[in-house]
Amino acid sequence: MKAQDLNGKTIAFAGSGGLDSCTITRWLTDKGVNVVCFTADLGQPDEEDVEAIGKRMSMAGAVDFVLLPARDAIAQAGVDLIQTQACYEGRYWNTTAIARCVLTKAMIQAMKKRGLTIFSHGATGRGNDQVRFQLITNMLAPDFEVYAPWRDEEFLARFPGRSEMIDFCQEKGLPVTASKDKPYSTDANMLGLTHESGLLESLTTPAHFVKPIMGCYPADAPNETEEFTVTFEQGRPVKINGNAVNLVDAFLQANAIGGRHGIGIGTHLVENRFVGIKSRGVYESPGVELLGTCYAFLLQLILDRRAREFFDQLSLLIAKQIYQGYWFDLATQMALEAIKRTAELATGTIKVSLYKGNISFVSATDTNHSLYSEKNASMEGIGSYNHADSEGLLRVFGVSARVLATSGQVTLKS
Repeated sequence: MKAQDLNGKTIAFAGSGGLDSCTITRWLTDKGVNVVCFTADLGQPDEEDVEAIGKRMSMAGAVDFVLLPARDAIAQAGVDLIQTQACYEGRYWNTTAIARCVLTKAMIQAMKKRGLTIFSHGATGRGNDQVRFQLITNMLAPDFEVYAPWRDEEFLARFPGRSEMIDFCQEKGLPVTASKDKPYSTDANMLGLTHESGLLESLTTPAHFVKPIMGCYPADAPNETEEFTVTFEQGRPVKINGNAVNLVDAFLQANAIGGRHGIGIGTHLVENRFVGIKSRGVYESPGVELLGTCYAFLLQLILDRRAREFFDQLSLLIAKQIYQGYWFDLATQMALEAIKRTAELATGTIKVSLYKGNISFVSATDTNHSLYSEKNASMEGIGSYNHADSEGLLRVFGVSARVLATSGQVTLKS
């Protein structure tokens, strides 16, 4: 779909009020396109006044501005990340990827109410977001069309880079804060921040070049430890430090507490994008890292060996599915149903100690479904486990081990 096909039509545009959003909206408006801007309130920590986005987009030419209330939805998505332990290629908690799922679904629902059928976004042609927006829209609204300016030759010819966009906005008198020497870009929501591009594209730029928004680096954290307690009921955090919380408050409090101790701040990752190229990102996700680690301690108690292996396979699958934009497809939903059984057993209180970016286990209590038995695990003469019973077990295992030797499959080499 090209801009020339949109003259006189009304489109729904996912805008954040930044440089790209203002440029695209003004450029399309000048071409006779009616742009309705949609922005989701995802609890962005870098946006003090979400309503101000509407003012900026109106100045850019948007005929209407729709603010989508999505804090509860992004908090629920955060719980899904924690319950599935869905980290992509290391310790990236998929915070931006899952937010695209939340935004796109909310926007499609609002578009249907308004009778809009053209979904537009400002994602570049070399990133992951274009894939997420496209696939999610195709799955949830197959009758919708998608317009991506960064895949429109006319737009690319007019704006080959950020410099041209900045010049354009300045010429039009648009209030964008971007500058040509901006060192990197940031995408934010309640669950975490993604920093990339600019100077971060160079691997000689250290991760701590980024100025943290959700906390501080471990070196700048307090010199004293702080204990943090979270109570889970069927996989959901219901109390923080003994006080009842809803999901939004759980993440906000975990962000504040984890952030001031440098938890999940400045995570460096060179990752494999869906389009086949590698990219470098620096991430912040203090609350998800803190709650997710506590949940992992709880999982250690309730999963036996076979359940653990199956869970880990599902976790890897779901992490990749989220990253690539397949959150709503059958494979993900099947995996989530399996994970749900684990979450139903994940009840208990976990206490940890926080110190300069580290999370140390302190205690686990009220874990009704724990398989751990202090008596059976003890090396002391207590419990019902009889060491002599292992003799028969090892004889059985030894049969196949000896066959490996007699068959020549395993040999002793000098």
